[in-house]
Amino acid sequence: MFKQLTIDGLWKNNPALVQLLGLCPLLAVTSSVVNGLGLGLATALVLIGSNATVSIIRHWVTPAIRIPVFVMIIAAFVTIIQLLMNAFTYELYLALGIFIPLIVTNCAIIGRAEAFASKNPLPVSAFDGLMMGLGFTFILVVLGGLRELLGNGTLLNGAERLFGAGAESWKVTVFTTEHPFLLAILPPGAFLGMGLLIAVKNVIDKKMAEKAAASETKTVVRARVTAES
Repeated sequence: MFKQLTIDGLWKNNPALVQLLGLCPLLAVTSSVVNGLGLGLATALVLIGSNATVSIIRHWVTPAIRIPVFVMIIAAFVTIIQLLMNAFTYELYLALGIFIPLIVTNCAIIGRAEAFASKNPLPVSAFDGLMMGLGFTFILVVLGGLRELLGNGTLLNGAERLFGAGAESWKVTVFTTEHPFLLAILPPGAFLGMGLLIAVKNVIDKKMAEKAAASETKTVVRARVTAES
């Protein structure tokens, strides 16, 4: 069960690559690794908390009011995360702006609460939230890294906004340029980058399916040969 949830959250049912949920913040804030990681971690924490809470109260919430209750739970956790970021990572909080409170409207969160957490016990629901959150965070970080690298030639620029002053030295300069590649930094670059990631996943899935089919065919042939002999 937990193994399947891990595979689904990180790859097969990734909320960003497969379900295509939460694309508005994903495309808007991924101009850098740090921005993507910050929003991804915030979303993951909300997913874990909301899934766990919905699972705990699932027997006491009637179907007629379940969606408003789920939204209130999600909004409560988003408010907690927003206050914590405002207190401890203020510069990142300003950089992410409106997209932190907009986590409430992320369809991936309400979708997991409705489709999974409301039907499963606490440990499984919390783990599902963790894996879905990590899968979403992974795509945010990869897309942010791709755009930051192509646009400015750097990685982890501004890491101190999330990890503190000691992270200023984490910045990696791959190449220097006087003229940033604006297509990668601006919103069109986010759409192109996301399309590239989806295409890469589809290619990998196709090759894995072909490999599995070939392996199954070999197994069937060997079984027939063994039976005939």
